[in-house]
Amino acid sequence: MRVIVTGGNSGVGKATAAALAAHGHSVLIACRDVDKGHRAAAEIAGDVEVAALDLADLASVRAFADSVESIDVLVNNAGVMGMPLTRTADGFESHIGINHLGHFALTSLLADRITDRVISVASATYLFATLHLDDLNWQRRKYSKWSAYGESKLANLLFVAELANRGVRAYATDPGSTDTDITRSLGMGEHQRIRRLMHTPAQGARATLQAVTTDLPSGTYLAPRFNQLGRPRVTRLRRKAVDPATARRLWDASAELTGCDWPR
Repeated sequence: MRVIVTGGNSGVGKATAAALAAHGHSVLIACRDVDKGHRAAAEIAGDVEVAALDLADLASVRAFADSVESIDVLVNNAGVMGMPLTRTADGFESHIGINHLGHFALTSLLADRITDRVISVASATYLFATLHLDDLNWQRRKYSKWSAYGESKLANLLFVAELANRGVRAYATDPGSTDTDITRSLGMGEHQRIRRLMHTPAQGARATLQAVTTDLPSGTYLAPRFNQLGRPRVTRLRRKAVDPATARRLWDASAELTGCDWPR
């Protein structure tokens, strides 16, 4: 199969790309830092290519999508966590802009070329989040980097729910607590204290790898058995992550903000 892995140049994305290539799949690492992507690809055995994709810039998303001829599986893996208030090239708050809107645009633009499934990497932090559809970009609220991250992960889950509702084979996965570059947003002391308890990137990739080949119903969520740790299992989502009305409203808002939509 031909698989695109966004953010496949490091962490869980790199581990995902390596495992897929080792199993004979053709992998395209799509990442902002192309040099880092080529270094990662050089360390991976198998059919691996690298292409530029900056999810914080819709012009880059469109240029990348235009370069793709066909794809079987899209793994929406890239993300940011715990960032101070910053905005993307298109003016979106960075967590919602990169983690959700960038991937929403990419998936929509590739719709006619995805032959199998879409996988979105989410997080259990959605449990503590409330989606503010009237202020997705934090223009009227006091900013909280952790609330912003949680909302973006809740948006990932609602996106998968709506894809499934529209007849697209789609899955959500959670790597759990994993020792990767994304945890650089934690204080160094805090990170050092907890990293020995965390998954390795290869362990964090297990849920996504299972989603690539599973025959489970579309919309299934695979997450660690013990919330943050353990092998992945089918996990029931809270109502707020699968509510059809909210999922449709988020989809409509995302389409309006990005100018992209899944062709009917």
